[in-house]
Amino acid sequence: MPIDQPVAVAPVVVQAARLPAAAGDPAFSIMRLDPTVLSVNERLDDALSSAPGFSLFRRTSSLGANPTTQGVSLRGIAGSGASRALVTLDGAPQNDPFGGWVIWTGLPPEAIASATLVRGSGAGPYGAGALTGVVALEQPSHVDGGAAGEIAVGDRGYERAAGVAEVDEGPTRIFLDASGEHSDGWIPVIQGRGAADRPLTLRDWSAAERVETDVGRAVLSERVAAYEEDRGAGVLYANSRARGVQGSLTLVSPPGPGVLGWRLQTWVTRSDLANTSASVPAGRNTATLANNQYATPATGVGVNAAVRRAEAAYSWEFGLDVRDYEGESREHLYNQGAPTGSRVSGGGELVAGVYAEGSRDLAGFLLTGGVRLDGWEDYASRLIQTGNTVINERPGDRGGVAPTGRIGLRRDLSQALYLRAAAYAGFRPATLNELHRPFRVGNDVTEANAALSPERLYGAEVGVGGQGPVRWDGDVFYNQLANAITNVTIGKGPGTFPLAGYVPAGGTLYERENAGAVNAYGVEGEAGRAFGPTLDLRAAFTYTHARVDGGARAPQLTGLRPAETPAATVTADLAWRPVDVLTLTGEVRYESARFDDDQNTRKIDAGAGVNARAEWRLAKAVGVYVAADNLFNARIETGRSAANIVTYDAPRMVRVGLTLRR
Repeated sequence: MPIDQPVAVAPVVVQAARLPAAAGDPAFSIMRLDPTVLSVNERLDDALSSAPGFSLFRRTSSLGANPTTQGVSLRGIAGSGASRALVTLDGAPQNDPFGGWVIWTGLPPEAIASATLVRGSGAGPYGAGALTGVVALEQPSHVDGGAAGEIAVGDRGYERAAGVAEVDEGPTRIFLDASGEHSDGWIPVIQGRGAADRPLTLRDWSAAERVETDVGRAVLSERVAAYEEDRGAGVLYANSRARGVQGSLTLVSPPGPGVLGWRLQTWVTRSDLANTSASVPAGRNTATLANNQYATPATGVGVNAAVRRAEAAYSWEFGLDVRDYEGESREHLYNQGAPTGSRVSGGGELVAGVYAEGSRDLAGFLLTGGVRLDGWEDYASRLIQTGNTVINERPGDRGGVAPTGRIGLRRDLSQALYLRAAAYAGFRPATLNELHRPFRVGNDVTEANAALSPERLYGAEVGVGGQGPVRWDGDVFYNQLANAITNVTIGKGPGTFPLAGYVPAGGTLYERENAGAVNAYGVEGEAGRAFGPTLDLRAAFTYTHARVDGGARAPQLTGLRPAETPAATVTADLAWRPVDVLTLTGEVRYESARFDDDQNTRKIDAGAGVNARAEWRLAKAVGVYVAADNLFNARIETGRSAANIVTYDAPRMVRVGLTLRR
């Protein structure tokens, strides 16, 4: 992955409906993913995993992961299924309105032109949710040749087809993209496997249309997208189905000398998740239905706006952002396979903020900073349960105000060497899922908590880098995550607990709590070099020392590492073109051990995997490739239950494909 730092450039008229990069961006730790990495990966989350510090809540990629475990975090501060990083597509949030996770199968790499990672709290224009950073995705403003895509088949019943197309009609550009995928999957349990274990299967599709048209100096963009994925969760009776639609309308006019630029965007998202879980006794030869979450309808609506002035020596931007989410979880409850009642839990959440940012060149220094003020409110909360345990709770509305900001300084010592420093603060209100939805994974049960407070993050960093023949960048950072939302152990099975009901032997009962703080410091770096037009090498690493201070609420966690948080990740990749028609690519990814629980008793061993791909260009626009993921068939652990059952990521998977690219 290249590590080119964003540089200030003269404003130009853009063809896509987005403002150009802000002049102050080079003062922060920002990296842009190499488009080549996107083009050789069939999964966007796999491509992003080559960036230092990017991690999903679980190790399993979107090929086999439950939707609720696909939350994003940056810098290894603390993993969360709800995402501690904000993911946007041309400015519109892509985090699920109910749970905060990201449905990666709905974002095929073919429809993504670039990915920019803002590491560190993304206050300013990004707002709520950008706690550990931002993953800003952009769609292509042009498709070379009018069409691109690929079809692929592989072992374990793997099939995939995806493509993007562009049609131009005068000042109007019409974009279409679609993808479809099927996998028979793999059984994640190896040791102690029983008749109840099933493969992690996947069937998904996505489709989107986007129309952009020039309106004077402005660009108007309309986009509508839909997705659906169906998964087998690896255990008898355990499955999931996620589906959703999103629409956005964006009007942008770029800034120019003496001319204000501005953006106005509105978006709406509708999603639904159905998820069943099962209880598996010792021996794993049988399973009983434990919960049937048959629907989780949720709606998110939002509007954001900005006005920008960009001159040679200074720039400023003012803006606002409003998001409103509503949703509920609808469930049928079971106790050891017998129905016991039903439950509806949910509510609404409103976040609104205003911000101001500016930057200025001062005798060779770039100084940038901004402030932001957000108000948040949780409303219409409810928990209604019938059957063996009757509950009718309607907590009162609550809210608050969260001031945040960031400041950065950069000094270019030469064309090839720069120094920078930054400090920042951010906040993330709890998702509707964390506030209202209990859930179950195997025999482990986690209770919701409608009284959760927003998380806050305060941090600082110092960086140095160069833009010579070797492109390199390094950072030292410190962050404190206050009011950290953590799954705290309440008890262990077998036993019957209030609300949770029966927890079987080998199971653990958790509850979400604001468990004190997470203090994290670390170092990250990346370097790359191109040896002429034929060989490109890149490497990156992140090391984070993260520890919990449980405070008065969870003193038993003090000094422990946050769950699902590895200390170190290392990635390296190469692209070699020995002849014009042949491209060989390879990637190595290593991750140190992590823990599957808050008390650090369930260790997930370190793991490393190697991916390789060879593509032969048959014609100018057509190629054929063979690729192997987990080339050496490493056993990479992804989870460890209280009963010491270990689950594993995908074994070696080989596929062949045909590509259309210009």
